[in-house]
Amino acid sequence: MNHFFRTAFATLFILISIIAPGSIAQQIYSKAYGQKGDPAIIYLHGGPRGNSTLFEATTANALAKKGFYVIVYDRRGEGRSSDTEAKINFDEAFSDLNTLIKDYDLAKVNLLGHSFGGIVSTLYTERFPQKVERLILVGALFSQQESYDHILTTSLKIATQKRDSTMLKKIFYIKTLNEQSEQYRKQTYEVASHFGFFKMPRPTLESRELTEEYENSNFSKSNIRNDKAPILFYQNESRVNIDTKPILKDIIQKNIKLSAIYGLQDGIFSKNQISDIKRIIGPQNLYIIENCSHYPFVDQQAKFLQNVQEIMDK
Repeated sequence: MNHFFRTAFATLFILISIIAPGSIAQQIYSKAYGQKGDPAIIYLHGGPRGNSTLFEATTANALAKKGFYVIVYDRRGEGRSSDTEAKINFDEAFSDLNTLIKDYDLAKVNLLGHSFGGIVSTLYTERFPQKVERLILVGALFSQQESYDHILTTSLKIATQKRDSTMLKKIFYIKTLNEQSEQYRKQTYEVASHFGFFKMPRPTLESRELTEEYENSNFSKSNIRNDKAPILFYQNESRVNIDTKPILKDIIQKNIKLSAIYGLQDGIFSKNQISDIKRIIGPQNLYIIENCSHYPFVDQQAKFLQNVQEIMDK
């Protein structure tokens, strides 16, 4: 039996019913790992168009074994939380997260925001600071345009060196697009993926095994992606290309604990961006993992778990 499905910990599965006026009840997929009463950590996945299957399959139970009550869920209209009427905007995400916290009978929570989930968790913390004990950013987006600029500038240098005319043409085309458009974001990340910006440089035995077991698991089979989610997000949300650094500063002023974990080789962040985060949260609260890119919980899981443990112990 795959070790992803073996656990000495209690698991709790809740389908949260979301009822909108004039519509049928919709359900949000969520699952808890660990013991109720332990410090609660809610994982917010990337996207829009993402899900929590990778984190759930590889890391949720391992983190629960450290003494935490780990809750994973898929945002409405993404992943396993299918909803054809979903708006895929921040206010909807905040409402559903409030419902999740209520249904799990939690007072204060710790948010673990990965990638785009970092923006969702940051904006949620700004709106509902009384519900958040600490915010942990993991490979989290914060100054989006700076990331886009970094990706395109770095990719242009690589494509020029390789005399890759196809990618050069694509990069120049992207630069003509509206920076507030879904196509600009989508194609910029396609370039980043083409040049391996999301991949760790030297896969380890641990990372290879985690990846292989995920790919062979039922979680991989439920790796549902809603291709309409980014389009809906850009249609229904005005905050599509934002810089959350001022918000992070404000969060600290509200005495909410703020930490961050980034891979040293995460290709979507520049050195200047990481320096900015370091200045905002303090060097003691920034964890940089070597030989690690955009998915620290898979690239370097042991180190990631250690970092989260240290953060939660502060």
